[in-house]
Amino acid sequence: MGRIAIGGGAGLIITLVALFLGIDPGSLTGGAGDGSGQVLTQGDAAIDAHIESCTIEKANTDDICRIVATVNSVNDVWSDLMPGYAPPQTKIFSGSVATGCGPASSATGPFYCPADQTAYFDPSFFAVLKQMGGSDGPLAQEYVVAHEYGHHVENLTGVLAKGNRMGSQGPRSGSVRIELQADCLAGVWAYRADKGPDAMLEPLTQAQIDSVIQTAKAIGDDTIQGAGSNPESWTHGSATQRSRWFGIGYGSGDPRRCDTFATNDL
Repeated sequence: MGRIAIGGGAGLIITLVALFLGIDPGSLTGGAGDGSGQVLTQGDAAIDAHIESCTIEKANTDDICRIVATVNSVNDVWSDLMPGYAPPQTKIFSGSVATGCGPASSATGPFYCPADQTAYFDPSFFAVLKQMGGSDGPLAQEYVVAHEYGHHVENLTGVLAKGNRMGSQGPRSGSVRIELQADCLAGVWAYRADKGPDAMLEPLTQAQIDSVIQTAKAIGDDTIQGAGSNPESWTHGSATQRSRWFGIGYGSGDPRRCDTFATNDL
């Protein structure tokens, strides 16, 4: 079985997104997915054909195929780590999409909808990350996918509902804790994705990990809001917090280290 060698980039530029690797704001309640874990589209024949053509080799250079390969890897990792893990669906779309949490567009950014247990991705978002100061490197893109799957794990464990009860804004809000935990769980995936005989990735280098750290910092609330950012308005965590929690997950490979609800030292 081949592995993905880290390398490649993204292309299109779209309007700056309102949400950055987050949960669709329409719902924070659990829902019933079908557990298939398959990659779907909204009836887009071109994207369907693209997905059908994907190989592990294409995932080295192609954004859509990289999403598909990462979905397979993340599902494998969580199936090993979490007893009873049921994969979400993943939908790749362009422009707009109907979801169990309501309509969404490319401007929403990648998100997970708990109501239909589906992660949604428009590949053009990857270029936005670069425009914002993030990396367009493959591992940074894979981090985006793994972060959304972290939200699915949180949904299965009840963390999403717990966070929703704790508020949506502020440096120690439930929303910030949810997002930082998803960053940490993405780090757990990265720790495990290049290990074992069926590993998806070639052994990761420090430069590749640095590309994720760069991206996590670029989408911190204080980075996005700029000088004078008010922590009481934060929903996702600061640049330092986001990169730190990814590092905790990557450094340990242990999801138990990702309990952002057990500490106020975020």
